[in-house]
Amino acid sequence: MTPRRTSRPTSRLFLRLATAVAVALIAIAPAHADAQAKKKAPAKKQTTKKQAPAKKPPAATATPTTDLKRGLVITKSTRITPKSYRLTAAASLDSALIVVKGDNITLDLTGVTINGAEPFSDPDRFAGVAIRVEGGKHVTITGGTIHGFRVGIMARNTKTLTVADANLSYTWKPRLYSTVEHESLADWLSFHHNEQKEWLRFGAALYLDGVSGGNIKNVTAEHGMNGLMMVKSDHLMVHDNTFAYNSGLGVGMYRATDNTLLHNTLDYNVRGFSEGFYRRGQDSADLLMFEQSSRNIVAYNSATHGGDGLFLWAGQSTMDTGAGGANDNLFFANDFSYAPTNAMELTFSRNTLIANVAKGSDYGLWGGYSFDTKIVSNCFVRNRTGIAIEHGQDNFITGNRFEGERTVIRLWADKIEPSDWMYPKKKDTQNRNNSITGNMLSRNHVGFNIANARGLQLANNTLAAVDTAFVMKDTLGLRNTGNAPVQAVEDSADPCATMGAIPAEFDRLAPAVDGIASTIPVSPMSQRPRSAIIVDDWGPYDWRAPKLWPVDSTHSAAVRLAVLGPDGKWSVVSRRGIAGLSATTGVTGDTVTVTPAPDGASDWELVLEYKGAATLSPRGESKAANVAQRFSYRMFEPVTDWRVKFYAWADSTDPRTKSEAFNRVVQGTPLTTAHTSRLDYLWARPTITGLPSSKWALEATSSVTVPAGTHTLRTISDDAVRVWVDGALVIDNWVPHESAVDAVPISAGKHELRVQYVQVDGWTELRLEIVKGAPRAAGSPGPH
Repeated sequence: MTPRRTSRPTSRLFLRLATAVAVALIAIAPAHADAQAKKKAPAKKQTTKKQAPAKKPPAATATPTTDLKRGLVITKSTRITPKSYRLTAAASLDSALIVVKGDNITLDLTGVTINGAEPFSDPDRFAGVAIRVEGGKHVTITGGTIHGFRVGIMARNTKTLTVADANLSYTWKPRLYSTVEHESLADWLSFHHNEQKEWLRFGAALYLDGVSGGNIKNVTAEHGMNGLMMVKSDHLMVHDNTFAYNSGLGVGMYRATDNTLLHNTLDYNVRGFSEGFYRRGQDSADLLMFEQSSRNIVAYNSATHGGDGLFLWAGQSTMDTGAGGANDNLFFANDFSYAPTNAMELTFSRNTLIANVAKGSDYGLWGGYSFDTKIVSNCFVRNRTGIAIEHGQDNFITGNRFEGERTVIRLWADKIEPSDWMYPKKKDTQNRNNSITGNMLSRNHVGFNIANARGLQLANNTLAAVDTAFVMKDTLGLRNTGNAPVQAVEDSADPCATMGAIPAEFDRLAPAVDGIASTIPVSPMSQRPRSAIIVDDWGPYDWRAPKLWPVDSTHSAAVRLAVLGPDGKWSVVSRRGIAGLSATTGVTGDTVTVTPAPDGASDWELVLEYKGAATLSPRGESKAANVAQRFSYRMFEPVTDWRVKFYAWADSTDPRTKSEAFNRVVQGTPLTTAHTSRLDYLWARPTITGLPSSKWALEATSSVTVPAGTHTLRTISDDAVRVWVDGALVIDNWVPHESAVDAVPISAGKHELRVQYVQVDGWTELRLEIVKGAPRAAGSPGPH
């Protein structure tokens, strides 16, 4: 075996250099402005002529401003006239409402609001780019409120860019199709490839491509899909920003190196979660770092309640070659708690994690294939598993605290690795030479679950009230010494507040930059449990406006609705299709039980009125305190009675190529049948007895009565679907595909429905529903 080169993840010199660069970047914009202001005028020729008395200087005049118009090109420092503008941009992301070209330019948007769409409208209709910076050096954009675009600000190949004091909230985001009861695979995201600028399909508040140096500070981006995207960008200082409540990412990094992220609020960037039903995350994250994103410093950030708090992956190039990784990043004193999936996920890479917090998540740290990684003085509380590392090598886990975990640390190696991965074919992937020392375990179910490990050092850990200390299997060369049971201390409200000192060699890595707080931003929402995550069909809810939301299944005979939002009072304004309510007045935090009328079970609505604190809606509409506002919950599900027949098919009756043979199959004897009130299937493995996992099909029929109004028949399918209404083929998506949304109008009246669905292999998803309104966009761009 050829020895692999190893290096220290971070060094004191690296931190000093990075901090110095950060300070310089913060200062560079004002320093440059001062230099511009102090340019000397041409020297006047000396004269002996008697000078006239000095004149009184003229009164100061306001800086000239420029009105914003579509197609404006900025080539010198400009101040836009402060007011509100309603200007749409071309849909193409290669154009923009405003283009900035040149060096040494400041674009001052103080007091300017730009709306690219009708305020408070559906965000999946937003399009275009508001501002594009093309190349240039020393470009500054300051101030401004920009809403209603697919991309707020885009910069390409710019040297030393500053974006400061801007609000870029309410950019494009897709409709989501996961329900309270189960997710939809159509909502899954994939950020794994961006060599062909694939990330642009997702939009962003701020998209940086090839930007080197600069400062992103005091920028807010909420309620879009993505906040800040950094592609092939380096040496940026990103601090004191809020990128939160987005349905994709707070910050995304791809081939982004040598950047510093300090004291940012990156909370609630999430999808794919429903308390009590599923916790999938669907590859959303507060902070995502992919494809060789290396040597970055991430410190003092609040990144709670994200799909993942931190999602780091080496990249496809590493998977293909076994080389490289998203390496030598420092994560110091961040809060990654309350993730539906992983508080921290770092895979196939080498990194350093010091003094971070991971509470209330499925996994505190998932570190598959991590190597030479330092995990020091972190705090793990009430996760399903504290640290899980498969095929890890030379990892150092010391001085961490684990409280209330089901399993504290699990290390293992699979005997068979995925056959389509090149990575294990290119390098050694044994689970070997890891070190677990000096950790504090308290009130856990299982301490150390170790399997198929070589050369593990397990030493000097303390265990208090741990049900099972060791679960060991195949641990050649194990050094198990000095691990001692101790008396459990009184339960602490916040175990992380009583952590011991960080070892000096790691404590000295703490980043420090003048003017930037060395503390984690804290808000009441960041401290709430994971159950505070509410994701509706437009993304995460921020609790700033009243909302009615199901406590449990919407298909119950009596539906319980929680009254969420700021403190205040509510009362019933109207009800339709409802036989009974548990209360007609109350306060925020109540639960109202709705009993639908027998004839209204599929179509009912409850409208409440709220009075209380000032509010801000998820689309940016504000209301003053004690101003009455209405909010509601509606259930609409026309009654169907599906008769479903399931069939198996073979290569000789493949519906993709042998249509006549397949038609004979669905006219024959089914494998099994079902009778169901809704056509809604989602599984990785069949939940219907007798059904194979691949190569099967179904045919389903039902009648339905659609009420007056505008309605849409919608399917979500993976792999193929056809739908007939009254004998007419209206949906024909028969080429196998990932989960995809198809929609057509359906008129009022009684109709006969027929559905054919084909499953080739992999996941199964089929849902047919009739919804109010006109057909809409297909949701999140694939692949899923």
